[in-house]
Amino acid sequence: MNEAELIRRSQAGDEGAFCMLVEHHRQVLFGTAYLMTQDRALAEDAVQEALIKMWRHLPSLRLQENFKAWLVRIVSNEVRQQYRKKRVPTVSLEEADGIGGDPDEAEATALRNEERIIVSNALEVLPDEQYEAVMLRYYADLTVPEIARAMRCREGTVKSRLSRALDRLAAVLRDGQRPRGLGQEP
Repeated sequence: MNEAELIRRSQAGDEGAFCMLVEHHRQVLFGTAYLMTQDRALAEDAVQEALIKMWRHLPSLRLQENFKAWLVRIVSNEVRQQYRKKRVPTVSLEEADGIGGDPDEAEATALRNEERIIVSNALEVLPDEQYEAVMLRYYADLTVPEIARAMRCREGTVKSRLSRALDRLAAVLRDGQRPRGLGQEP
């Protein structure tokens, strides 16, 4: 069964078809939420809430609309809503993993974590629109047209946001600017 048929069946109330759609896009949904929150539990909560909203709003989805972009838009909106609730960030067990054991492996893990933190901090300096565009392009692997649909803006706007974001990231990584929280202006 193709995606369009699964969408039609889901819109008619077929939970099995909806589960198949969700399973097909599960990695993109969780990956997007995780990259925006940097926290596994918050990402899982965001995806769970987004799935509920997707099921409720699926009948209003137009078939010509890009389904993947629609899903990502709902997940990213849910993550932003969680930030508005001012959740407290935590350190995941995965981040703490690698301490002890083989010293070479622990050092490599520490370096990877340090690099990830540097990039994550640099991304936090971006204005929300640029941050979201970068997340959707480079982490959720959406195309510019898909991002435009997800963000409800023109493709040229997406290209501009990506270009400005990359320029700003280069400057931040070069100069070491202080990060901000999601939702704050630079």
